[in-house]
Amino acid sequence: MSDTRFDPASADPRWQAAWENAQTFRADSDSAKPKSYVLEMFPYPSGRIHIGHVRNYTMGDVLARYKRATGHEVLHPMGWDAFGMPAENAAMEKGVHPGGWTRDNIEHMKAQLKRLGFALDWSRELATCEPDYYGHEQALFLDLYEAGLVYRKESEVNWDPVDMTVLANEQVIDGKGWRSGAPVERRKLAQWFLKITDFAEDLLEGLGGLDNWPDKVKLMQENWIGKSRGLEFSFDLSNGETLPVYTTRPDTIFGASFVAVAADHPVAQALDSEAAREFIALCKRGGTTAAELETAEKLGFDTGITARHPFTGADLPVYIANFVLMDYGTGAIMAVPGHDQRDFEFATKYDLPIPRVVAPGVEEAGKPFDGEAEAGEGVLVNSDFLDGMAVDDAKREIITRIEAQGRGEGKTVWRLRDWGVSRQRYWGTPIPFIHCETCGVVPAPKDSLPITLPEDVDFKTPGNPLERHPTWSKVDCPTCGGAARRETDTLDTFADSSWYFLRFASQPSGKPFDRDEIAKWLPVDQYIGGVEHAILHLLYARFWTRALARIGLIDVKEPFASLFTQGMVTHETYQLGDGSYLSPDQVRKNGSDWVRIEDGAPVDVGRVIKMSKSKKNVVDPDTIIDHYGADAVRWFMLSDSPPERDLPWSEAGIEGCSRFVHRLWRLFSAYDPQAQGEDKALDRRTHQAIAAVADDIESLGFNKAVARIYELTGAVEKAQPSASRSAAIRTLVQLAAPMMPHLAEEAWAAIGQDGMVADAPWPEVDPALLVEDEVTIAVQHKGKLRDTLTAPKGASKEALEEMALASEKVQRSLDGAAVRKVIVVPDRLVNIVT
Repeated sequence: MSDTRFDPASADPRWQAAWENAQTFRADSDSAKPKSYVLEMFPYPSGRIHIGHVRNYTMGDVLARYKRATGHEVLHPMGWDAFGMPAENAAMEKGVHPGGWTRDNIEHMKAQLKRLGFALDWSRELATCEPDYYGHEQALFLDLYEAGLVYRKESEVNWDPVDMTVLANEQVIDGKGWRSGAPVERRKLAQWFLKITDFAEDLLEGLGGLDNWPDKVKLMQENWIGKSRGLEFSFDLSNGETLPVYTTRPDTIFGASFVAVAADHPVAQALDSEAAREFIALCKRGGTTAAELETAEKLGFDTGITARHPFTGADLPVYIANFVLMDYGTGAIMAVPGHDQRDFEFATKYDLPIPRVVAPGVEEAGKPFDGEAEAGEGVLVNSDFLDGMAVDDAKREIITRIEAQGRGEGKTVWRLRDWGVSRQRYWGTPIPFIHCETCGVVPAPKDSLPITLPEDVDFKTPGNPLERHPTWSKVDCPTCGGAARRETDTLDTFADSSWYFLRFASQPSGKPFDRDEIAKWLPVDQYIGGVEHAILHLLYARFWTRALARIGLIDVKEPFASLFTQGMVTHETYQLGDGSYLSPDQVRKNGSDWVRIEDGAPVDVGRVIKMSKSKKNVVDPDTIIDHYGADAVRWFMLSDSPPERDLPWSEAGIEGCSRFVHRLWRLFSAYDPQAQGEDKALDRRTHQAIAAVADDIESLGFNKAVARIYELTGAVEKAQPSASRSAAIRTLVQLAAPMMPHLAEEAWAAIGQDGMVADAPWPEVDPALLVEDEVTIAVQHKGKLRDTLTAPKGASKEALEEMALASEKVQRSLDGAAVRKVIVVPDRLVNIVT
């Protein structure tokens, strides 16, 4: 090891090739070793990986490599979440086929990931856009249909009239299509659904057993599932009909000042006036989600109908309101503006009464509202027979009385709705059903799977290319043999990611997976990904796993035993005066100012935020690897910030990591297998580091493990040559190996060790060396520290007193004075009083 600098340009590709040739990271399902399944959320093949990907996969890689070193058979796979709208958008904008664009991106991103030296089992690579994946998904969909967990019904959707497609809620921005900019309409379409609500109770209860999930994620899922106990009852309407409503706050019934129905409610649809029809059309142009409607202006139309209050007999006006959705509850609400913010805003706009019926105490029954509703707890006021009751008691009392009237009943409801999986687009899994005028909607025969996407499509015309393809949808009915057509909707891409972890674990050609193989690997021991997937992806994956267990295909219900949500990688933004963004490689610092490199134009530096392509504050991993090597990049991703927090990218930080790589290389070059002599203190520090780094990796405290390696490096550098020092250097190579694998392999070979460090077992810990057998004793005189002594741990008071009084420094301090008393605190302190 004569070179003082490590050369990643030659070492990185050499060891990556060595691992690949040896199939080092290929998982063996038949191995007798204990199994460990480490998985990061698989990426969308957008074209380039970004630094956020690098952080996510580096964390999983460290754990996977460590688990191999500790004797586990590790499954650490990689694949591609490859269907979805971005590929179709690229097809429209660039005139390319979504499949070609996606597969080119996969090859590029795969090469980028390989440059980072991740310990991945590439033999299990999958892409959800390939028939050998989505054909099995079609088979599973049919299995769920046969079990009664798939159905089709009419449902309201976000419809983009320009792109002629249904939009996900996230694709509706300020009421407009995210790509076309056209006002989105609410439209009823026949949609396919999965019966996730059948599992609502089980999904909620299951959260209690997920001890190794972040509390915040479990709470987000709990709120999304949204179990609540309330009251469903009916108002008598002035038109002679009854109107069912549901409320989670029956205690506030005396605060009801109006009733509101959705635009699609039969009461609204029955109105025979042009003004009503215009208002209903206006509502259909608004958002379709509760979240959108929370922030939208509250609008209403007075139907002229009134609802009789069940206790006061008052006639409450009935409005059509744009914030009431037909898919939630009964599509009608009892509005209590004093204690619900949406109702408050509506009542304020239309000058409706806002009575207070809950207050901190009965003496505050007349307290006015301060510009907003009060949703908190308290006691009932202005509520007749409920006055003075606590909220829960009042709820029970109202439910009892309404049930006695025969007007309704107490009911448990769920916020969770069945999962609409239909998407009117090309680039997705074709839904395996056939429409026949005679037989209706029938499942495609399993022996016809996979139903593959046609290649000869174009995107020049808005809408779903499958709808207008001349031949693809034409097929014979499998039941009667008559002319029929295929379903042209494709599955929501969340379906693709709801079972991919099963396919990674088992990949037979003739079926989605093998039950026995699944039992060997599942649940995933450690799942790592962004908190932005805390609700939908994780909930859908939990549902899909339960559904497959219910129909007997697998024996596991929870897919992920442990979950870790890593922080983002952040970077400051750069903007020109016109508001356009610049990337970090387009700017430079000029004195205290920032300018564009191209022409010296002044640049405004913005705050540090999540890296985003739209803000251009992204860092290209390839450029950084070219300059510093993969290990410096990996080390930066693990150091400083705790892994659950955001990590600010800095040039100074990556340069510091690069310097440490070369510092370690120089230290490794000092390895001397012939060195003699013992350094007991260094031995102890080495073994303490082995144990501590192991604990830190197990608990995903990567920044702590990094700090331990820094500490041990410093101690080894200061130590004199000895057998202990050489052992510590060899140990450092092994401790650094999960984090800086290329450097470690190069050093392992250079110091003459057998095989590859990737196959070497984790260094063993001597438990005796974890226990300190010497302690540092402080010696005080006249309240000041005069000396420190190294003494055997547990030394007697007499021995410590004798050692302290024998100290030259102490004797100088005493200067002949008579010692009146010696106070000894074992293992810590000797205090001499004169």
